Amino acid sequence: MGSHPANLAIRFLLELTALVAMGIWGWHQSGSLSRYVFALLIPIAAATMWGVFAVPGDPSRSGTAPVAVPGALRLGIEALFFAFGAWALYQSGSQILGIILAVAVAAHYAASYDRIGWLLRA
Repeated sequence: MGSHPANLAIRFLLELTALVAMGIWGWHQSGSLSRYVFALLIPIAAATMWGVFAVPGDPSRSGTAPVAVPGALRLGIEALFFAFGAWALYQSGSQILGIILAVAVAAHYAASYDRIGWLLRA
């Protein structure tokens, strides 16, 4: 189920939502020109972490791992990524949307129980 195309599409939308939330949060961190820097660099840094640290052979990804990490560490990176996205929405004044994102991510991971098991064994 975790690598089913529909589930992968949902995870991709959740990833994009979290990245947008991080950009919104970065925008709200300053009232000057640096808001543009924060709004761009925070999501770019998060997306880089998401894309670089991977478990070799992960069926829900391309299978390649620029920096190979154990499955439990990858799961932790994903949890921090999505938690930061939900927190960023919440802190930016969109409390309900932050909660919705957190619940949607939890539901996604519940539906991806097979991938979670695989990551914990990898």
